[in-house]
Amino acid sequence: MVELTDESGRPRAVAYVERELPPGGIPAYLAARDTGARSFVLWADEHRGSRAATVVTRSAGNGVATYQVLGAQGEVIGTLVREKAFKGRGIRTRWTVSRPGAGEAVGYKGRIFWWLVCWSVFPLMPFMFLAALFENSGLPRAPRRIRWRTGGRLLLDFRPFGDRLQLCVPESDWRLEAALIALLRSFDGWFSVSWDSHKK
Repeated sequence: MVELTDESGRPRAVAYVERELPPGGIPAYLAARDTGARSFVLWADEHRGSRAATVVTRSAGNGVATYQVLGAQGEVIGTLVREKAFKGRGIRTRWTVSRPGAGEAVGYKGRIFWWLVCWSVFPLMPFMFLAALFENSGLPRAPRRIRWRTGGRLLLDFRPFGDRLQLCVPESDWRLEAALIALLRSFDGWFSVSWDSHKK
């Protein structure tokens, strides 16, 4: 479920996300998923009465994947591109958000400072993992915050705590951002299990 919080501070559910399985069902989805492919339906209601949007993979492989977000009538709402770290154009995962009639917004996963801290303590990760299990605290995670900018202006801000995406411009289409949240959460890494990777 994806929730939207307005100025009143009250969250309301705007989309219910579900995998859209290809022929071959869950095994085929999971096999394609390993290449970066994803396919989701964002339902407008919990009874699956109408679609708000659909996420389809246009291309995936070699660490770069391109997704299109389609509206209920099949119209293109936007395009999302994920370039995996060291596979695309840098040492951090790069996410590009494109909207019809608007420029591209580019965001990088994590700040370089926090990646340096993460890499420096990587040899201690097994001990940190065990400590987290015994103390019943959160498991260690890689830096996840992403800020998208276009023309020097902040467009979107993904905060890892609570998986919150803040819209910084009023003209954004919430369906594109809801699809982006579903995609980001499907790439949760390290010790977490992504919502779309279940075998049932």
